[in-house]
This record gives sequence, structure tokens and C-alpha cells, in this order.
Amino acid sequence: MSEMTDRVSNSLLAIDVGAVNTRAFLFDAVEGKYRFLASGAALSTATAPMHDTSEGVRYSMDELQRVTGRRLVGVDEQLIQPTTEEGFGVDVTASTFSGGPPLQVVTMGLLDHVSLRSANRLISSIYADISEKISIDDKRRAEGQIDAILRKRPDLVVIAGGTENGAGRSVLRLVNTLALALKLLPEDARPEVLYVGNQRIVEQVTRTVDTLVASVHTAANIRPSLGVEQLGPAEAELYEVSRRIYERKVLGVDELNFWAGGRMLPTSVAFGRVIRFLSKAYGESKKGVLGVDLGASSTTVAAALDGELRLNAIPNLGVGAGLQGLLNHIRLEAITRWLPIEMADQYVLDYLYNKTIYPASLPATPEDLAIELAVAREALNYAIQQSGDSFSADMRRSKTAGALPWFYPILVSGSVIAKAPNLGQSLMAILDGLQPTGFTKIILDQNALTSPMGAAGEVNPLLAVQVLMSNSFPSLADVIAPVGTAKAGSPVVQVNITYDTGQSNKYEVKYGSVFRVPLPAGRRAQVRVVPFQNFDVGWGPGRSGSNNAVGGLFGLIIDARGRPLELPASPERRREAMRRWMSALGR
Repeated sequence: MSEMTDRVSNSLLAIDVGAVNTRAFLFDAVEGKYRFLASGAALSTATAPMHDTSEGVRYSMDELQRVTGRRLVGVDEQLIQPTTEEGFGVDVTASTFSGGPPLQVVTMGLLDHVSLRSANRLISSIYADISEKISIDDKRRAEGQIDAILRKRPDLVVIAGGTENGAGRSVLRLVNTLALALKLLPEDARPEVLYVGNQRIVEQVTRTVDTLVASVHTAANIRPSLGVEQLGPAEAELYEVSRRIYERKVLGVDELNFWAGGRMLPTSVAFGRVIRFLSKAYGESKKGVLGVDLGASSTTVAAALDGELRLNAIPNLGVGAGLQGLLNHIRLEAITRWLPIEMADQYVLDYLYNKTIYPASLPATPEDLAIELAVAREALNYAIQQSGDSFSADMRRSKTAGALPWFYPILVSGSVIAKAPNLGQSLMAILDGLQPTGFTKIILDQNALTSPMGAAGEVNPLLAVQVLMSNSFPSLADVIAPVGTAKAGSPVVQVNITYDTGQSNKYEVKYGSVFRVPLPAGRRAQVRVVPFQNFDVGWGPGRSGSNNAVGGLFGLIIDARGRPLELPASPERRREAMRRWMSALGR
């Protein structure tokens, strides 16, 4: 084993408590490198009727012990940590949590488009519903604002406002409004309070609120000046506060955090950390990295460029219980348009409502699978629409109207997509749902490892890096997706590919088609793309360019259906086109 590996703990247990599943992952050093060994899964017990994460955690660890033959739990039903001389247990544990209901949050700030907007962005990194927003722009009188707080019964109130050494009195008026509301709430229903505004008045804020709640949490001003937003220090405090709230609301969270050495993270935050790391690893592409985690109850969209992360955890948007949230915002036709086979609307609707009641249910027929993949497409599409404003200016600068910005690579996680019977179905759902542009790479998180790696990185960075760069994260394909529109069947791009063997081929791809270029997984090639009809492949409208490609499981894919993707209006032609696109993948 290498000297570097010897300096850190060898084995790591990662536990992820989700809305539907609780998973336990085991990692260890194999021949001098860290590898993912196995996982165990069980239904989560964080919500009704148990409201106790420990049961699901125990079941998942029992499954992991059965698969690996390695004893992780002692006769006292406690985790064995660190590893014993006999090889039982693990050296260190990491944990992530997204299993409880979204936190109910009230945000308070001075100006809607400055401090309140920053407070809302701060909250967007965790699983939370912003149930009320209060600012000095609010038209309601103070008593109306107090009534709103009393009705919402929030878990957390975040107060922002005032640049450093700037506005103080206006912020204190908001604090006094909150204090009056707190006095009217029962003591056991009073929320946590996080103050992230003008630091000059921290003591006054604390004196006003401290006697009404257990304590006021404070962090550095998220808007030290009008043109500067700094969320980092406040994010760290927010994660600690949210953990404390869940410890009170859900049994077993405190034990899970204890096993992790007090470092338990929201699943969305851990996911974002990996995307931030990848943005540095792929920095030479000069594009952002996009990650999407499509869960049962919520969806996380993370975009990073040169280490600058934009994270958006969208509650009540998923392919299980979160389906209701999706159906509240889109029409049924938006989902049924993705069905490659004919089905009655009522059948689809019945299946969707049944899925919200039984989110752990699995598709039993080809029709059921088609519905779930159609939902996944629309959920991905809607999540990107909701996150567009959170992309940094540098990402938006390369954005074509109605199309996704240039990203390289794109990592997708989520059981519905990752566990599809055919990986071609996974790839097509991603292409349809996200509609990537330009030259990119699609990576699939088949084993739901991204968030555990984000949590593990804090205690063992080497392990996280080596597992991320291993074959545990397969590349489905390098993808070329020209942006533009044209007449169906007209040439869109010419692709000249030169393999590392010296052999070369030329392909002309027509509008409306998906074309697969043979490129064995792991093999490298030089690709030159010549766009026609003013299409843009990332070098500007009508401009040619070259790039290196690395074959994925499906080689190199040219998606010449245009951006934004427009499906045929006729249901018969639409279904025929979808079958033709799927057939083009060859698997």
C-alpha cells in the first residue's frame, strides 16, 4: 500500500438517508487504491409511521453485512468503529441526510432584490420550503407580517439586511416584528433564528431575540456590500442549524451524526461538493460542470465553474412523493408527450397518483416503465428551468436562447434513470430531459455514490478522489449537440473522426436524427465538427472546431435534433420518432 494511503483511515462507511431508501456504502483500500466495494439498501424509516432513521439504517447495514460478509455491528447493536484487529467494523463514517420533510423557512431582508434575494439563495442549498418572505418592500402592516409567521409555524427564520456599517434601524424593525411573533408562539413551536446581516448590530439582534428562543445563530453578513454576495460562512452555520432541527424532529439523526463525528451533511450539499471538485478537475475545458440528482421527493441541480458552485435543492419535485409538486406546475400532456407507446391519459394519471402514495413501488410492465422515464424527462426539464437564474454569469454568457449553457461534463444521479433496465433508456432520458448543447460528456451515477463521496471528502479526500476517478462512474457517451433549427432531413453537421490508430472516418448527420459514431469505451479520438446552416456547436454560429473525444459505453453520439428540442405534433409521428431515436443507440 502506498505511503499516501497509509496516512489516512483505510475503510469508510457512508450512510445516506433518503426519502425512500436508506443506503449503506462500504469503501476500502484494494491494492493501494480506494475502491467502492458494496452497498446495502432498505426502505427509509425517517418519515411516518416510524419517524426514526435508525431502523432503516440498521436494515441497510444488515444487507451490507450479508453482501460483504464483514461484521459492522457488534452484539450491543452499535457500530464497530474503528476497525478491530479481526477486521470487523470500519475506521471512519460519513453520513448524508435528506429523509425528513422539507424545513419550513421564513426569510426576512431589507430589499427584495438584494438581501432578501441572497437569503433565499442561501436557503436554496438545503431541502427547505420558503413559506414566507418579508422585507421593507412588503405592503403588509406589521400585524399582517406577524400573522403570516404565526400561520406558517416555521422551523427556521433567516434574517439578512444592511451592508457592513450600513442600515441598522430598518433591520432592527424586522427583528422587532419577529420578536413579537415569537412571543405569541408556544415555546415548543418557536423556530431557530439565523442572523446573517449587518454585523454592527449583532448584539442588539441577539438581545432582542435571545430570551425568546434557545439561542440566536449568527454568521458573517451575506451582503457585506451591494455588489458583493458571500454565502460561504453562512452556509456552514445553516447546515449546523438544519441538522439540529432534524435531530429534534426525527429520531436517530443524532446517532447518525455522532457516528459521522458531527459532520453529517444535507445530501444536496454533499452532492454539490463533488460537482465543485469536478469543475476544478475539468477546468481546462473552460466550461461549467453540471450535476443533477433526481430523487423521489426532491431534485438537486448543481452547477460549478472553476470551483464556484451554484446549488439549488428543489423540494417537492421528484419521481415519488415529489410527483405531486411536479403535477402542480405542469400539464399531463407535458409528460405523455414522452411516451413511446400509446396509453390512455387516465391510465397514466392513475399510475402517477399511485406512485405518490407508494413511492417505493417499481414499474411492473413496459407501460409503467415508460411512464416513469417520461416523468424523469419532464422532472429534469423542469428542474433546469427552475435553476436557470442560479447559473453564474459566466455560464449564462455562453447560453443560447432556450438552450442549456455549455457544460462539460454532465453528471446525473437518481434511481429512476440509473436503474433503467437498459442503459440506452438512461442515456435517452438524459438527452431528452436536459437537452445538452455543444460538446459534452454524460456520466451516470449508477450506484448513487456522488453524495456519499461529497461527505467522505471531508474525512478522507484521497478516497473520494480515487473513487470518483474509478469506473464506478461510467461515461455513457461523449455527445455533440448542435444548437439551432432547420428543415427535417437537411444536413446539420459533418463530423470527421480520427482514431488513435490513425484510421479516420467522415459522417454527415441530418436534422432530426440521433447518430451513433463507433468509439469503443475508453478509446480516444480527434473529432472535427463542421456545422451547416449557422448551427452552433460551441465555437460560435457556423464555426468549425476540433476536440478530443473519449468513447463511452455508447461511443460518440451526435444529437442533431436541434435546440430547443421540438417533438412532432402528431402523436403517431412523435412515437415513431422516439422509437427511431432509441434504436439509433444500438443497445
